[in-house]
Amino acid sequence: MKLRADLQLRKLGDDHILVYPGQDQLDMSKVFTFNETAVQIWLELQGKEFNVESVTAVLLDNYEVEESVAERDAAKLVKQFERQGFLI
Repeated sequence: MKLRADLQLRKLGDDHILVYPGQDQLDMSKVFTFNETAVQIWLELQGKEFNVESVTAVLLDNYEVEESVAERDAAKLVKQFERQGFLI
């Protein structure tokens, strides 16, 4: 799976938001706020094929976290990305 290349990650004040392209006016129903961890993972995965295991590896490489926790969090994040339509 890959992240959709047409989605735009933007910094808005202290927040990072993901918006759908072509929004002339900001439709808040199609804006998603990311925390710093999600931003880092998004940037790491941009343009690459990935799976839950590779997301787990990103978490383990960048954070002091137990492998079981990283696996659970990676699976949850991938499922959220899939549910929101962020993947191709």
